[in-house]
Amino acid sequence: MSGARRKEEPPLSHPQQHLVANGGGALRGSVWGKALRSDSAWEDKDEFLDVIYWFRQIIAVILGVIWGVVPLKGFVGIAIFCLINAGVLYLYFSSFQQIDEEEYGGTWELTKEGFMTSFALFLVVWIIFYTAIHYD
Repeated sequence: MSGARRKEEPPLSHPQQHLVANGGGALRGSVWGKALRSDSAWEDKDEFLDVIYWFRQIIAVILGVIWGVVPLKGFVGIAIFCLINAGVLYLYFSSFQQIDEEEYGGTWELTKEGFMTSFALFLVVWIIFYTAIHYD
């Protein structure tokens, strides 16, 4: 060794630098914490839209598994999925979070946020579970 001292790094002073340094774990915890508390303040609109998107994906997987285990078929299964998916998220953002829908482009924009992706995921999970359990 040359005996040279390693230069001390300055402490991380900006919260974003700290989040990057620890892999963003604190950010994820705070977003989901806000998502599960009613009437949270959402400074970043994209953050709230991400929560809506991921809640839809969770609902799609859960309902896809249920529809596959309970041998639900056809249009009735699709219609019930659409009603539950849209209804639960509408209740979440209008009653639980009590946000102003107009800040996000209106009720329709929030209702359709991530819907098609969740619909596709629902169909895949539904088909896989239905086929695996009820295949003759």
